[in-house]
Amino acid sequence: MKIKGAIVVNTDRCKGCALCVQTCPNGVIAIAKKRVNVHGYPYVEPQLDKDCIGCCSCAIVCPDACITVYRKKVETY
Repeated sequence: MKIKGAIVVNTDRCKGCALCVQTCPNGVIAIAKKRVNVHGYPYVEPQLDKDCIGCCSCAIVCPDACITVYRKKVETY
């Protein structure tokens, strides 16, 4: 059985500190290019071409609790 993950970022609360970008082992998170949130900060977003493993490192290291991680068990045959 394999675990897949997905992240949801609360972009309005994100300050773009990029701690989650540095912590992610698969490089799933990146700073949004040429976009800012309502407070004027560049925010992070998941990269769709990378697979999240649901390790929760990004959510643990986020100082503003902006990231929610979802995990799903996937059957492998």
